[in-house]
Amino acid sequence: MKVNIHHKITLILTLTVAVILTGIYFYLNENLKEYAYQRLEANLARELAFAGDHLSYVYSTSAAAVDADRVADAMGKGLGLRVTVLGHNGVVLGDSELDARAVAAAENHLLRPEVQGALRAAVGESRRFSTTVHKDMLYMARTLGEDAGPGFIRLAIPLSEINLISGKLKRMLLLTLLCAFILAVIIGSSAFIFVSRPIKEISAVAREIALGNYSRRVSITATDELGELARSINFMSEQIHHRIEEVVSNKSRFEAVLLSMYEGTMAVDKRSTIILMNEVLMRLFHVDADPTGRKPLEVIRNIEIQEIIDQVFASRLSVASREITVHLEGDKTMQVFAAPVLRGEELDGAVLVFHDITELRQLENVRRDFVANVSHEIRTPLTSIKGYTETLLDGALEDKGNARDFLKIIGADADRLVQLVDDLLDLAKIESGNLALKLVTVPLAGVIDRIIAGLKKQAERRGVALRRELPENLPHVHVDEATIAQVFLNLLDNGIKYNREGGSVTVSARPEGEIVRVDVTDTGIGIPEEDLPRIFERFYRVDKARSRQLGGTGLGLAIVKHIIQAHGGEISVRSELQKGSTFSFTLPRA
Repeated sequence: MKVNIHHKITLILTLTVAVILTGIYFYLNENLKEYAYQRLEANLARELAFAGDHLSYVYSTSAAAVDADRVADAMGKGLGLRVTVLGHNGVVLGDSELDARAVAAAENHLLRPEVQGALRAAVGESRRFSTTVHKDMLYMARTLGEDAGPGFIRLAIPLSEINLISGKLKRMLLLTLLCAFILAVIIGSSAFIFVSRPIKEISAVAREIALGNYSRRVSITATDELGELARSINFMSEQIHHRIEEVVSNKSRFEAVLLSMYEGTMAVDKRSTIILMNEVLMRLFHVDADPTGRKPLEVIRNIEIQEIIDQVFASRLSVASREITVHLEGDKTMQVFAAPVLRGEELDGAVLVFHDITELRQLENVRRDFVANVSHEIRTPLTSIKGYTETLLDGALEDKGNARDFLKIIGADADRLVQLVDDLLDLAKIESGNLALKLVTVPLAGVIDRIIAGLKKQAERRGVALRRELPENLPHVHVDEATIAQVFLNLLDNGIKYNREGGSVTVSARPEGEIVRVDVTDTGIGIPEEDLPRIFERFYRVDKARSRQLGGTGLGLAIVKHIIQAHGGEISVRSELQKGSTFSFTLPRA
C-alpha cells in the first residue's frame, strides 16, 4: 500500500508528540502527587499547631476537669480530621473516631511512630495502616506543654484524600495533555499541508516533464529551499527540452538520410543488434516485423552478413565489401559495404549498405549469353556458306546439278542471316524505346484471318489444322496493325513448327472490360515447367537442336513480349508436356 510523505511525517509527528506528552504526563503525575502530599502535610502541620494551642488553652482556662474525648470530637468535627488526645504515658484520653467505650479499650499509643517522633523532635509523623479504623492514614503528633493536662495531640487524615486529589489532578492532566496532543497533531498536519502543497506542485510538474510536456513550469517564487528547488527544476526542464530537440533533430536528419537512400541500409550496435533498417532493405528481404533489437542472422538468413560485421569490428578502421547471394523467392545478388561507427576511440557499431546488383548480374549474364548466341547463330550459316562456296570454287561449279543445290543452300543460309539481323534490329529498336507505334482502330478478326491465310500452306504441309474461335461481336482494338500481325505470325508459326501431325492451332479471343484477351492454343509437344519462366528470353530454346533444324532464330517470343508490353498489355503462357501450350495476351479495346 502506498503511504505518501504527508501521512509519514504526520505519523512521525504524532508519535513524537505522543512520546513527549507521555513523558510529561508521568513526570508531572509524580511531581503533582508529591506536591499534593506536601501541601496536605503542610496543612496538617498548621492544623496540628492550631489544635495543640487550642487544647492547651482549653486545659489552662478550665477550672473543672476537661472531657478530653468530647474536646477531641468537637475538634475533629470542626477540622474534618481524626483527632486523638493522648496522655503523657501514651494512654488514649479521647478520639474523634471512637466512642467512650472504644476509647477506654484502646491500646497504649506511646510506641506509635508519630508519638515517638514527637518525643524526639516535638512533632512527629507517620504513614501507615490504622488497625483501629482500618484505613491507610497520615498521622502527625506533637507534644503539649508541661502544664497541660494531656501529653500529646495527634491529627490523622486518610491517605485516600491524597489519592482523591491525585486522581483529580491526573484526570485534569490527561485531559490537558490530550487536548495539547490533538492540537499539536492538527497544527502539525495543517502546517505540513501548507508546506507540502508546493512539493506536490513540483512533483506534478516533474511528472509532466517526464511525460514530455516541457512547457510546464513550477510557479513557486519563494526564496527558501523549495523556491530554489523550483527554479532548478524549471532550468532543468529547459535544458532537457533543448537537448532533446537537438538529439531528435540530429536523429531525424540521420534517419532521413538513411531511410531516403535508394540502397538498403542497416545500422547495428556494438553487440551486432539491429538498431535501424530502412524500408528499402525491408522490402528487399521481405521483412514484415520490426527488426529492431534482433540479430541480422535472425532477420536475413545469411551468415555472410554477420561475417562482414565481424570483419569490420575486427579491423575497426577499414571498410569491408562483399558480394553475397540471398535465397528468397528468387536468388538476389547483393553488394554489401560495411563501415564501423566510432565514437572517439570507442567502437559504437557499424553501418551496412546493400546494393541490389541482381539485375546487373542478370544483364551481364544476358549480355554474355547474347554474344555467345549471336556468335553461334551467325557462325552456323556463315560456316555453311563458306563451306559450300569453297566446294563450288574447288570444281563443284562444273557439276550443274550439285552446283544448283549448293547455291540453294547458300541462299537459304543467307536468308537465315538476313532474318536473324532483321530480328536483332527489331528487338533492339523495341527495347531502346525507338519503336514508333502507329495506333489505329483495327478489326482484330481481320488481322487474324490474314495471318491464318498466309500460314495455311505451311500448316497443311505439316498436317496441322488452323482454327479461329471468335465471337461475332468481337470489339475492335486500338493497336499498331503491323506489329500485332507480327505477334500473331510468330505465335502461329511456333504453334505449327512445334506441333505433331494431325494437331491443331486455335486462335480465340473475348472482351474483358477495357481489354480484349487473346489465346493461341496448340496441341504440340508442350514446354517443361522449369523452362516456362525463361521462355521469353532472347535466344532461349527449349529444344535447341529441333529449333535450329526448324530454322528459328530464338528471338521470336522475346519480340512478341516486347510488342505486347509496348501496347500496355500482358502476356503469359501455360503448358503441359505432350499436350500443348496456350499463349495468352491482352490488347486495348478501341
